Amino acid sequence: MSVTPATSPTGEQPTGGSPATPATPANRVDGGLLDPKQMLRSLPDALRKLDPRTMWRNPVMLIVEIGAAFTTVLAVVDPTVFAWAITVWLWLTVLFANLAEAVAEGRGKAQAATLRQAKKDTIATRLVGWTPGTRADGCRDEAVPAPELRRGDIVLVEAGGTIPGDGDVVEGIASVDESAITGESAPVIRESGGDRSAVTGGTRVLSDRIIVKITQKPGESFIDRMIALVEGANRQKTPNEIALNILLAALTVIFLLAVVTLQPMAIFAKGYQAAAGDTAAITDAGVSGVVLISLLVCLIPTTIGALLSAIGIAGMDRLVQRNVLAMSGRAVEAAGDVNTLLLDKTGTITLGNRQAAEFVPVEGRSAAEVADAAQLASLADETPEGRSVVVLAKNEFGLRQREPGLIPHATFVPFTAQTRMSGVDLTPDASVDAGAIGPGRRVRKGAAAAVMKWVRENGGHPTEQVGQIVDEISGIGGTPLVVAEHLDGQPARALGVIHLKDVVKAGMRERFDEMRRMGIRTVMITGDNPRTAKAIADEAGVDDFLAEATPEDKLALIRKEQEGGRLVAMTGDGTNDAPALAQADVGVAMNTGTSAAKEAGNMVDLDSDPTKLIEIVEIGKQLLITRGALTTFSIANDIAKYFAIIPAMFAGIYPSLDTLNIMRLASPSSAILSAVIFNAIVIVALIPLALRGVRYQPASASKLLSRNLLRYGLGGIVVPFIGIKLIDLLIQFIPGI
Repeated sequence: MSVTPATSPTGEQPTGGSPATPATPANRVDGGLLDPKQMLRSLPDALRKLDPRTMWRNPVMLIVEIGAAFTTVLAVVDPTVFAWAITVWLWLTVLFANLAEAVAEGRGKAQAATLRQAKKDTIATRLVGWTPGTRADGCRDEAVPAPELRRGDIVLVEAGGTIPGDGDVVEGIASVDESAITGESAPVIRESGGDRSAVTGGTRVLSDRIIVKITQKPGESFIDRMIALVEGANRQKTPNEIALNILLAALTVIFLLAVVTLQPMAIFAKGYQAAAGDTAAITDAGVSGVVLISLLVCLIPTTIGALLSAIGIAGMDRLVQRNVLAMSGRAVEAAGDVNTLLLDKTGTITLGNRQAAEFVPVEGRSAAEVADAAQLASLADETPEGRSVVVLAKNEFGLRQREPGLIPHATFVPFTAQTRMSGVDLTPDASVDAGAIGPGRRVRKGAAAAVMKWVRENGGHPTEQVGQIVDEISGIGGTPLVVAEHLDGQPARALGVIHLKDVVKAGMRERFDEMRRMGIRTVMITGDNPRTAKAIADEAGVDDFLAEATPEDKLALIRKEQEGGRLVAMTGDGTNDAPALAQADVGVAMNTGTSAAKEAGNMVDLDSDPTKLIEIVEIGKQLLITRGALTTFSIANDIAKYFAIIPAMFAGIYPSLDTLNIMRLASPSSAILSAVIFNAIVIVALIPLALRGVRYQPASASKLLSRNLLRYGLGGIVVPFIGIKLIDLLIQFIPGI
């Protein structure tokens, strides 16, 4: 488990919650519907992508581009309105396909521009001769441009300065503004040692100063990788994407061979009819090169071929909108197929800090008295647990929150990790103001062992009842804090026990139920004892738990799941999480974590919110569903094109084929042109869906398949019939068509 500095009165080491993420930070592009202005901005990029050296990566659209070039030649040689109309719309088909990809890539431009600005013109103060224990002001320093820093260099960053590169804090503690990276305005604390030592180049130190050891390689900083990722420059095709591309290419080849054979078949049919004397049936329409190319373009899967790349880029972009960087498209796809989710308890399932839930008095005392003493003793305890005691006393017993500065003659004892308790010493004059009884009073609250030791040191003796209450609370997974007092002239004695418990985040049970409906098994990972772990697991509704987990235990669990053919996702932030993050199919490292953790994971959560893992899985599934839905639609809408083009090409030769013209299209030329125009327009119409993604709803695989076939399969058949017919009605009056 990850280790953070001790700040709990129980002696444990809780992890604080992450700040809330803004819906759309200033340096983020809105992930909603398609912005028409974005399409105009992306148009130059779409035109540049017409270069065949770029188009070869998309075999389907490369065939369309070759066909468009060929029809251009034919239109020049034999210019007709029909030939030029087909040529223009074929080029538009290729352009629209490129536009889909360009728009998807363009949605990362704003992030990239902000990040480039963050690393620009930064000058680092490199320390020469610094070693651990050496004072920074005793070393020779030199000004170095940030791009010239090398791994292992030691740099000094003071308040107001920009961190010049990725690294680890090796000395000092500072408040750091990471808004340029995360979009979150709230500063974070970075300090040497532990799991919050990693810093990112381009972020700004707000207070104090730190010494940072550079860990990045030249040109491979976190910002460099982030820029490449959000722009899509380093996006590698995923295995599923490659497989689908191969399938689309195979279908294209099959249709290409089928179309090529139509020309000799038509010539043979004409010759046969001429020999039979049926010269009236002979027509030149339907056998020209322009018509054959139109048929090919309409039959091959151009819709999904045009949108496939955009779907993948948009999937990664949706993660960026949620402040998650996927280091590869493979990781996004794997998230969609995850079977097992490993979740840390603290900060993920629970709020991250135990909260006061109940005041339990010992015999002869009331809960109100315990609450009053506990609140007094907690005024100097700035830990989340201490604050929760003050709040509970106020809410349960109406005790107003007393301010330390307003209580005269009081000496407050702050909580420290060494004493594991906090308290207050009241003189007789202060007793009346503080609501205490007696000539003078000292109150302590903290870990049971520490407070009972204090009681013994002040003449008191632990009672069996206190021990029983402590054991009962521990037995149900809670954490007991003992409250005790010492009045002048009397032995110290315990007043009662505060029950601290892990508070499960609101809605977690519902989210785990949702994961279960998705077919995902959830496993809670915790360092707690099995009894405590079971209590939290039952309350949260997870499927299983791993208690007293070590790094080796996590790694063994992941390997066991993978050996069973399951894909595993997990989160982590510490160096000891790195092996498990590297082994997991989806390893989400926290941005606040160590460099080792971020290097091991294939995703980085810039908000450092462990619950984000659930959203990542949903986005991965949405990516897969979107790709499947649009593939289904693309293949299904070819059916309408068959009914449009085949009768138009051969009805003159085989009049009986006219019965297939169920749309009653005006003429062969109008039918072919209508199909080509629809084929181009539908790409533009589907760009918003490809970018936004098909909405994901947890359901079984069979139900998802049924919905997919009904909505996108049937829709892919019906929509083209309507669209082609409407286009035919509009263009039949154009002269020459």
